[in-house]
Amino acid sequence: MDDHAALSQLEGLAYTLGIQIRYEKIMEDELSRAGGLCRVKGEWVIIINSRATINEKIHTLTKSLKNFDLNNIYMR
Repeated sequence: MDDHAALSQLEGLAYTLGIQIRYEKIMEDELSRAGGLCRVKGEWVIIINSRATINEKIHTLTKSLKNFDLNNIYMR
């Protein structure tokens, strides 16, 4: 599976779990590099730096999604 397919699968998983993904421009001098998981108005949101590499996006999604119960979820 190539990186673009993996990213698409992870985005689909987040959607299935009801987690919003927002790609936003994160300033270089801010502490957060590629983004991460947070709660906004009671809803889970993964914010990802729109300028991050595809590998950083995959890493951010993977790191964020492992906080949820994925035992009954199958992914390729």
